[in-house]
Amino acid sequence: MRVVFAGTPAPAVPALQALLDSGRHEVAAVITRPDAPAGRGRKLLRSPVGALADEHGIEVLTPARASDPDFLERLAELAPDCCPVVAYGALLREKALAVPKFGWVNLHFSLLPAWRGAAPVQAAIRHGDEITGASTFRLVRELDAGPVYGVVTEEVRATDTAGELLDRLAVSGAGLLAATLDGIEDDTLRAEEQPGDGISYAPKVTVEDAKVDFAAPAAAVDRLIRSVTPDPGAWALLRDERFKLGPVSVVEDELPPGEIRVERRRVLVGTGTSAVALGEVQAAGKKRMAATDWARGTRIEQGERLK
Repeated sequence: MRVVFAGTPAPAVPALQALLDSGRHEVAAVITRPDAPAGRGRKLLRSPVGALADEHGIEVLTPARASDPDFLERLAELAPDCCPVVAYGALLREKALAVPKFGWVNLHFSLLPAWRGAAPVQAAIRHGDEITGASTFRLVRELDAGPVYGVVTEEVRATDTAGELLDRLAVSGAGLLAATLDGIEDDTLRAEEQPGDGISYAPKVTVEDAKVDFAAPAAAVDRLIRSVTPDPGAWALLRDERFKLGPVSVVEDELPPGEIRVERRRVLVGTGTSAVALGEVQAAGKKRMAATDWARGTRIEQGERLK
């Protein structure tokens, strides 16, 4: 089957690679977000998906908007049978959706209809889901509401960060997407409408969403921090200065919410229930370090609290 693949960040790379390796599907072109400035020099960099396409000599389309007439004209000229899409990052309008014969097939990292939206993996961890997964579905105008072709499931481990869980889903989801395209080509797979109940939404996570509220229960603090690791990164305030927090461990000790206790081998912070032991900490302008090293350098006073 002739396909045009749409995707941008690193989690979309395994899916593109799976299609390139399948031997069944011709990747005629790749659609990705425009090159973006990165690093101290703000040099323009190709997206991870675009870079993989370049390595294979595949045409790369980088429209500023998916509604651009020049882009739509080129897409029609490419005449794809299907357009698989993984974390492309831009809204696709009706004119684009109508081009491929078999439509656009999206790989989404949740068990739809749960966690429609931009941040399903983060939402699954933050809300304490024990099982999540990935779904392939046909794109429609409504957000992540199209009929589903197939799913794979994945256990959410007790120590998973969003980055770790997404890495696993990107690999298992890549196999699901390839199998979905195989089934569409063979006419052995039919998409089924999503149920009307069990719908939940996972909007994009902002920096403000990643602020830790130590008045919350310890389990909620733990899940929040893991859900925003590595991006955008959990944070709190000490002496009106922001610092980032890596994953923590829930312990049995009790302290008032936000109060810090520095011990020889660990640094504890109180929550709404039991305390948590800090892992790595990163103060503004400094590298990540063990919480004990951070505490010694910061000279935390007895009874001092995080805001």
